[in-house]
Amino acid sequence: MRMFVALVPPAAVVEDLDGFLAVRRDAAAFRWSPAEHLHVTLAFLERVADRQLDELVERLTRAGRRRTAFPVRIAGGGAFPDAARARVLWAGLDLDQRARTELDRTATGARAAAARAGIRVDGQRFRPHVTLARLGRPEEVSDWVRLLDSYTGPAWTVDELALVASYLGEGPRGRPRHEVVETFPFGRAGGVRRGGPGGLGSLT
Repeated sequence: MRMFVALVPPAAVVEDLDGFLAVRRDAAAFRWSPAEHLHVTLAFLERVADRQLDELVERLTRAGRRRTAFPVRIAGGGAFPDAARARVLWAGLDLDQRARTELDRTATGARAAAARAGIRVDGQRFRPHVTLARLGRPEEVSDWVRLLDSYTGPAWTVDELALVASYLGEGPRGRPRHEVVETFPFGRAGGVRRGGPGGLGSLT
């Protein structure tokens, strides 16, 4: 199973960002992320065997309990690898120092939980962002980065992790279908909240 651990913004946050982009998307033939795919990836897990899932859930539960909630808002943006030859356009996060430290520790804990469950984690350095679009070939996107620099979304409180399954080709127009499998509340009183029917369910 292809999975990732993420921070999933509340609906109001996603709607605000999607509204900002909606009137501008037609100006570029990028492969734009649908609103329901907007999230902050903490750990990408390309292959999770069924036999590893229970231990992964157990370890992510512990990782969530060690964390405390922190405020964040989506603001600004950039491009990977850079604006002159972009392949990915992204929105950034506005965090104070305590929140940035807590976010980094949350990502470290999520990656460690997966590794201890025997799951290979994408080894790239954690760079918090929300992927907005992918480009078929490198392009110059300085105008888009300046536009994103003018955006500041509503604040929300991060108080849980989400484990998301990604099913390639099962979404609209051949896109992946994302489904929240479990969420893991922060704090000592936290427990697992399950997705699926009656829970968080599909993100597509």
